[in-house]
Amino acid sequence: MKHPVKLCMVILFLAHNANLVAQESLTYQLPPKEIIELVDAPSVPSVDVNPRGTVMLLLEGRELPTIEDLATEELRIAGMRIDPATNGPSRAGYSTGIKIMDTDGKNEKTVSGLPENPKIRNLRWSPDGQKAAFTNTLINGIELWYIDIPSARAHRLSGGVLNDVMGNSFAWLSDSHTLLYTAIPESRGNFPVKPSVPTGPIVQENLGRRAAVRTFQDLINNKYDEDLFDYYSTVQLTSVNLGGETTKLGKPAIISSFSTSPDGNYILVNIIRRPYSYIVPYGRFPFTAEIWNRKGEMVHLLADIPLAENIPSGSGAVREGRRNFSWRADEPATIYWVEALDKGDPANQAEFRDQVFYLKAPFTSQPVEGVKTQLRFTGITWGKKDFAIVTEMWMRDRKAILSFFDPEKPMATKKVVFDRSMEDRYNNPGTFETTWNQYGRSVLLFDSRGRNLYLSGQGASPEGDRPFIDEFDIRTLKTKRLWRSEAPNYENPSTILDINKGLVLTRRESVIDRPNFFIRNLKTGRITQVTYFPDPFPQLREIKKEVIHYMRNDGVPLSGELYLPAGYRTEDGPLPAILWAYPREFKSTDAAGQVSGSPYTFTRVSPSSVIMLVTQGYAVLNNASFPIVGEGDAEPNDTFIEQLVANAEAAIDKIVEMGVADRNRIAVSGHSYGAFMTANLLSHSSIFAAGIARSGAYNRTLTPFGFQAEDRNYWEAPEIYFRISPFSYADKMKTPLLLIHGEADNNSGTFPIQSERYYAALQGHGAVTRLVMLPHESHGYVARESILHMFWEYVNWLNNYVKNRK
Repeated sequence: MKHPVKLCMVILFLAHNANLVAQESLTYQLPPKEIIELVDAPSVPSVDVNPRGTVMLLLEGRELPTIEDLATEELRIAGMRIDPATNGPSRAGYSTGIKIMDTDGKNEKTVSGLPENPKIRNLRWSPDGQKAAFTNTLINGIELWYIDIPSARAHRLSGGVLNDVMGNSFAWLSDSHTLLYTAIPESRGNFPVKPSVPTGPIVQENLGRRAAVRTFQDLINNKYDEDLFDYYSTVQLTSVNLGGETTKLGKPAIISSFSTSPDGNYILVNIIRRPYSYIVPYGRFPFTAEIWNRKGEMVHLLADIPLAENIPSGSGAVREGRRNFSWRADEPATIYWVEALDKGDPANQAEFRDQVFYLKAPFTSQPVEGVKTQLRFTGITWGKKDFAIVTEMWMRDRKAILSFFDPEKPMATKKVVFDRSMEDRYNNPGTFETTWNQYGRSVLLFDSRGRNLYLSGQGASPEGDRPFIDEFDIRTLKTKRLWRSEAPNYENPSTILDINKGLVLTRRESVIDRPNFFIRNLKTGRITQVTYFPDPFPQLREIKKEVIHYMRNDGVPLSGELYLPAGYRTEDGPLPAILWAYPREFKSTDAAGQVSGSPYTFTRVSPSSVIMLVTQGYAVLNNASFPIVGEGDAEPNDTFIEQLVANAEAAIDKIVEMGVADRNRIAVSGHSYGAFMTANLLSHSSIFAAGIARSGAYNRTLTPFGFQAEDRNYWEAPEIYFRISPFSYADKMKTPLLLIHGEADNNSGTFPIQSERYYAALQGHGAVTRLVMLPHESHGYVARESILHMFWEYVNWLNNYVKNRK
């Protein structure tokens, strides 16, 4: 008989060593150099055209941030992530330089006078198009600057006093000489001190009312968080002219948003007030909607909105009372808003769901009743005094309606123009083009006679996307095609420069030609190149890209983008492969089978794209179609698992049939809902050699009030929540699964604990699995070190369990 003490010591030793194997203290690793070069490829400038269509700014991008950048202090509160040093959003992207050129490509200039090592954000044109303002982020604050376009010179308007935590830090007035901005109050005082000893428990109470909300992150959790929210969110609204003269408007307050009337005489201000909520972000806190004059005096109280914790559940649910306050773009100072006629509850039956109301300056009369919508109101595009467009939609049946109406006689003139399924891409008529009016506001673009509007869209078709521009006669409701993108190029309208002359700025590319901007003459067909951006990925020129089409076992057409290594030939034999996808819900089989994307686009990769794995000898099936259909009374998730597997089997059969992939060496990967897909595929099939799931949710009972397009809550459909949760089937996992998650994930539903608990469940059942938590990363990974290490994990995992699979 063995000595019991010695036996216990052996067991403890083995348990200790098992733990050592399970836990790795790992520094950031580097993937192969081919991937490093792609991750470090220079960014291409973005383009911003002025309201007159005469000048454009080229915004030069920055390199990826470092993990040191991400490691700076960050406050997560009330649904926001704040950089306390700057009083702005944490981890915000920015530009590092600006050039100016005419839209015909001439007179290119580098803007002079910019701050040293600028971090440029929030670029906004003045209404006259002769200036452009922006913010510059310092180490300890945010400044306001503007560019004088004729001289191509930048000027500073303020020190580092802007408060941009809510993303609404400044706005131009219609005179193009004055701006309003939110400043840190001079009287803000000292930073709140966190109590070392609690003064009592944190108590929440519900007295019978329903508060069914989806899962949110970064919420207020205690009294100290409330004090922090007050401290960082309170602002002083200030006006400044281009000469630098400033005037304070009103008293310091928590201004969640503000906007000026088109004529510049009034300001719509939304002011948050207590009580705050511990279950919803600041966008649902109580607030007052006020109209101020230019002196900062309130001239009208539009609404006093209570805390919105108990909005009805389901798609199309809104709060009762006034909502969506905004200025009419076509009038000097008319405010409008929307009110629910069905109490905001999609379960209620109603002839009309919403109604618009108007109120003109000086805001002393009664509100005027405006247009009503049968579905939920989604927006108005203003045109002229007697013409506007209203859009409405209903998510449950994917229905969308667009109507013309006369704002003076809304219901007598309302005319339905498009009544269609939102899912039907092939019959999508496009979006009506807009232009800037005399107030610098966006209004419908008419021809010189006021008879025609203009539509542009992606032009989805069985052969792929073919963007277009149509002329639309508002009297006959008929369209005339002016132009459509033609093979072998993919050309997308960017800005209509002069519709009467037929001049349009487009972004044109092909499989071999990198994207650049051109001026296209719709009347003559002539095109003139404007920009000459270099190829950021010359090392990908020789890879082969093809849009492939195949069929699911129930007849649903599917497609995907297939990438093959440079120089590869099918006679070389099948390759190891990886499939990347993201499931999407549909109510129509026809819509689910429609082709998206284009076979004529240039190959470009984001820093975290799996397309980079083509450099490592893998065939990559990117953006594979993964429709989940629930027609009629059925819901998509009723057969979620079966449809996932059918989608994957069809994709695998296709690439194996083509001779490019080895059926026994195929991996699957996805991000967020694609990670959820990946884990489910490995749990319910044996068709993949391995999987990699990034930042997913794996236990749907942790998102009990709905997720993605699922409106039913857990108590209405517990069997669905259980069945489509990979966590429920951790004991069935037989395929190696790599889990990657950002430690600071802020996405609703994909809390880091989802991956941690799923890994623990898999580990408990002896699965081959690995969990990688990326420090300081949110839902999307941005630090160079994180992205490079992620690819190191990818390459090692795939080489071990896919490429070199025995």
